[in-house]
Amino acid sequence: MIDIRSFRDFVRLFYIFRRPFFIALWVTVAAITAGAFFMPPKYASEARLLIKPGRENLTVPLDSGDRQTYMAYSAQRDPIADDEKMLTGRPVLLQVARLYIAELNQQAPGPQSWKQVLKARLKDTGMATLEAFRSFTVVLGLTEPQSPEERLANKLADKFKVTHSPGSNVMELVFEWDDPVVAQRIMQTWVKVYTDERTTVLGRKSLVAFYDGKVRDADQQIESMKGQMRARLEQINGVSVEERLTALTKRLNELRDRQAEALAERTSIEQGVAFAVGKAKTLSSEVVSEREMGLGPNWIALSTQLAELRRQRTDALRTYKETSPAVLSLNESIASVEAQLKAEDRNTQRAERRTPNELGTLLARNQLEKSVRLSELKSMTATFDHEIELLTQARAKVLANEPELARLEQGLQVAEKSRLLYLDSLEKARIDQALDDSRINNIAVIEAATLNPARTGPKSLLLLLLALPAGGIVGLVVVYLSALLDQRIHDGGRIESRFGVPLWSTVKEISAGAEDNDFHASLHRIYGTLPLDRVAQSGLTLGLTSSRVGEGVSFIVQRLTLLLQAQGLKVRVNPESGPAQPGEVVLLDASNLLSNREAFLRLGKADLIVLVVEARASVVPVVDNALGVLRTAFRKVDGVILNRRRFEVPPRVLRFFQR
Repeated sequence: MIDIRSFRDFVRLFYIFRRPFFIALWVTVAAITAGAFFMPPKYASEARLLIKPGRENLTVPLDSGDRQTYMAYSAQRDPIADDEKMLTGRPVLLQVARLYIAELNQQAPGPQSWKQVLKARLKDTGMATLEAFRSFTVVLGLTEPQSPEERLANKLADKFKVTHSPGSNVMELVFEWDDPVVAQRIMQTWVKVYTDERTTVLGRKSLVAFYDGKVRDADQQIESMKGQMRARLEQINGVSVEERLTALTKRLNELRDRQAEALAERTSIEQGVAFAVGKAKTLSSEVVSEREMGLGPNWIALSTQLAELRRQRTDALRTYKETSPAVLSLNESIASVEAQLKAEDRNTQRAERRTPNELGTLLARNQLEKSVRLSELKSMTATFDHEIELLTQARAKVLANEPELARLEQGLQVAEKSRLLYLDSLEKARIDQALDDSRINNIAVIEAATLNPARTGPKSLLLLLLALPAGGIVGLVVVYLSALLDQRIHDGGRIESRFGVPLWSTVKEISAGAEDNDFHASLHRIYGTLPLDRVAQSGLTLGLTSSRVGEGVSFIVQRLTLLLQAQGLKVRVNPESGPAQPGEVVLLDASNLLSNREAFLRLGKADLIVLVVEARASVVPVVDNALGVLRTAFRKVDGVILNRRRFEVPPRVLRFFQR
């Protein structure tokens, strides 16, 4: 636990973990130097292949257009990736490994230097050891047995790289090996095997027969569909479904229009006939053509009688007065006759001539004509209904056959189009077969396998130059990790925040007779922390304890005794009995708290309990445990004294930073 507050603390951190730093530094430098001198060199052979789009590397659907000589790059699918997979595929790898092993077996051993002989023997020994270990793991079932070709193929796959830039049709091949000549030869073999294998695998020897069979199948399918269509069209009695449906629909519409007109006319005629029959019943069969009219005899008699009564009244008035009974009787008779005359018809028919009723005759004639027309309409309507029923059945039959005919027609169109495509593809397949027979493909070697005598790795000079900086970086990383994992307490900067106990003082580590002002200042800080007023009134018992032996409790008690006595106080250390008296300080040495049972008995008498922690030796979990034990036993811990604190930075370095 180190409190980092300035750059000096980082320098101190370096000096604290200086040993791990230098161990990591020199181990890293030694490893890099050994790699620079002893790692086998690597030589790279490069080649470039141009993949011309248009043949094997394109997978496009059949179409009626000509094959494109150039296909634009697509971000969704990169056809060069297929060639890369074929180039690094297992068949090509195994064949290259097999050819390389056969070539090695045929080579005669040439003159070799002692270094080459030693290297070969070491290599053989290592291979034998590795083979024995591999056999042992196979027996245990941890790995599977592999042939030398498969193991060499895996090694070749690790050494081989193929890349291409986005949108580019050029594959860049790189192969690394420990010998530039062997690397060039393997690269040449690889390219040759790839082109041969690709031509053999992707050859179109069977496409001609395939497309020829497909054309014949298409012809048979077309003929079968035409026969089915012919039978269906004979059933519906038409040349096509559309034409037959159009004719039937047009005829049905015409018949329905005429049927509606006939029904409307029939209804109107029936209503007219019914009206004429009703009217004919109300008409008489004969009418009066001539009539002779004259005065009625009753009216003439009453007129004559009235005239006679008026004459008698006139004669009576010559003799009698108006009020006489005779005149009054005549007045009543005259009034009675006048009333009868008014009620009697003046004119009367004397003779008439009757003829047949012409309106009834006309109604009867019209009724007969409309009955005949109504009979014609009924017959016409029945004919229309029968024909509509037949047409409806024929239309339903056409509609029932229409899906199958549509399917047959669509299938016929597809089959005819497929036949044309198959014919076009058959011609292309014949051309491709001729090209394959001539071993012509769309791969061009624009850069053959190169011989590069300059090594690609390791860069020995660069490794030597970077060895020391890399070692320093690794050492700093080790220092950082050590600081993260370090649980020791180096200073008191974070003790109070970490443990919740106040820090009384940090006592500097001193050698024999090397006391200085910093050391005495730390002791005086402990003296200043004591409750001196309590010492004067009732005395003070101070218990000093530690989690283990050797953390400096006795040293602190001894030095603190001398300081208190120098201040004029009476001091007793571990008295047998009796509490502290006024003006007296009792110091209790209770070290080794976790193993010494008497320490608890002494601390039970203390007024203040202080835990002494040794810097660079005590760790955080142990201090936590000791504080927990003290809090459990005495419910309090009054302070912590950090003993033997050392500032690891040398004085000359400190003076350099103080300039």
